[in-house]
Amino acid sequence: MKCLIIQPIHEAGLRLLEENGIEPVLCPASDMTTVARHIPGCDAAITRDAGLSAEAFAVADRLRAVVVHGTGHDPVDKAAAASRGVIIANTPGANARSVAELALGLAIAAARRITAADRAERSGQAGFRESARFTELSGKTALIIGWGAIGRDLGRMLDQAFCMRVLVYSPRAPAIERCERVSTLAEGLAEADLVSLHTPLRPETRNLMGAEAFAALKPGAILVNVARAGLVDETALIEALRSGRLGGAALDVYSPGAPQGALADFQNVIFTPHLGGTTEEALRRVAEAAASHVISALAGTMPPTALNPEVWRKSE
Repeated sequence: MKCLIIQPIHEAGLRLLEENGIEPVLCPASDMTTVARHIPGCDAAITRDAGLSAEAFAVADRLRAVVVHGTGHDPVDKAAAASRGVIIANTPGANARSVAELALGLAIAAARRITAADRAERSGQAGFRESARFTELSGKTALIIGWGAIGRDLGRMLDQAFCMRVLVYSPRAPAIERCERVSTLAEGLAEADLVSLHTPLRPETRNLMGAEAFAALKPGAILVNVARAGLVDETALIEALRSGRLGGAALDVYSPGAPQGALADFQNVIFTPHLGGTTEEALRRVAEAAASHVISALAGTMPPTALNPEVWRKSE
């Protein structure tokens, strides 16, 4: 049996596949034209943000399972998978701690203008300390939007390490431990000194942080986004920064070219290149989880994180 590795994964995951009699086939590039040339003869595939297109599914003559290395599965064509009876699974939670730690780091960096200070020092600019406003997180109020594994981890950190009041806006979450649920987004935004996004991108969450949300925001608040670029309307974000309504933004996800566009003009905006789940520890955990799902699926057991279980039931 063979598993196409569309984008690189930690060697621990490759080793786990081999130990279970599955040959990893390393795809030389992640564009779908190249993937379509290499997927015939493969029984499974592991992909990251490249996903898997309908065109690639169409030539996958042996494919039984596609596993997403991570949580986000939007780039995998679900309709094409269903038409060919291919199960799709992901690995939610395996990198949660890593992403939560980055969100915390970005919040501190934005509150203390760390990246701007670094640039000033490197350029020999004097007087940076007197040129900007710096704030503490301790004792302030945080609004976490989305109460999955990442949001919960960050909430615990903010509560325990900074004694922050943690508000949660997450309509789908059944229970909120140790924190306060708000019934509307506007209610939470009005009180928050820090807003951190951890919700999936769905039709109802696209541009969640738009002009209306920024208007409801407590003046001077900081925004952190380590979730999905589409959650933030960047035109509205620019206006909120320009007006001074938003105190700063730290973005691990954003539209292509944003760091070279209008947002780059603001010294209180931080960009990182989607670093959330890239720690050594997280990469190992996610790769091993992805490999385990492939092993289960090819052995005839539906992966516990199957996204389209109805496909599995039809094939039984």
